[in-house]
Amino acid sequence: MKRSLVNKAISEASQFFSKHSWYLPPEPRWDVTDFGLNDFENFGLVLVNLCEEAEYCEKLMFAKKGMTTPCHAHKNKKEDIIVRNGQLAIQVWNGKPGEDDSNNSFSLKINGSIRKLYSGDILKLAQGERITLTQGIYHEFYPLYESTIIGEVSTANDDAHDNYFVNPDVGRFSEIIEDEPPLVKLVSDK
Repeated sequence: MKRSLVNKAISEASQFFSKHSWYLPPEPRWDVTDFGLNDFENFGLVLVNLCEEAEYCEKLMFAKKGMTTPCHAHKNKKEDIIVRNGQLAIQVWNGKPGEDDSNNSFSLKINGSIRKLYSGDILKLAQGERITLTQGIYHEFYPLYESTIIGEVSTANDDAHDNYFVNPDVGRFSEIIEDEPPLVKLVSDK
């Protein structure tokens, strides 16, 4: 992923956050990824780590229509995904997709209430709505509006070791090609 594309994504996200009155802390920790697929327009996400504590984490994310966060699960992290602006589709599976999905029902909290779901269900969340994803629940999500702000509140975050993607070609952090100076230091920058 070229640094110029990273810089452009950070600028777009910053403008969209500001337009919708989402103010970032001083020196936010940015994370921009194409998940190692070299196709940011289709598999991309801009994240800002707002809070990183031993017990919990908070992120603000930005995605444009057409961008999918690839299917993955966490062994340790429990997270709430919250639509802060726009609309989000999230598909969920109780176990790795394709491995005996038939009649695989399970329960998750949506907006604080328990709801029965089936592997492969796609939920459409409007502004303010949230889903609580427990360990082992595979999920992928994508915005349904032109641009969407997504929040995440979770238990301790370990992006380097606690993301289990279905597609073996996916990597959590992108290799950056330095074609211009960085606007900010990324979480993945050394």
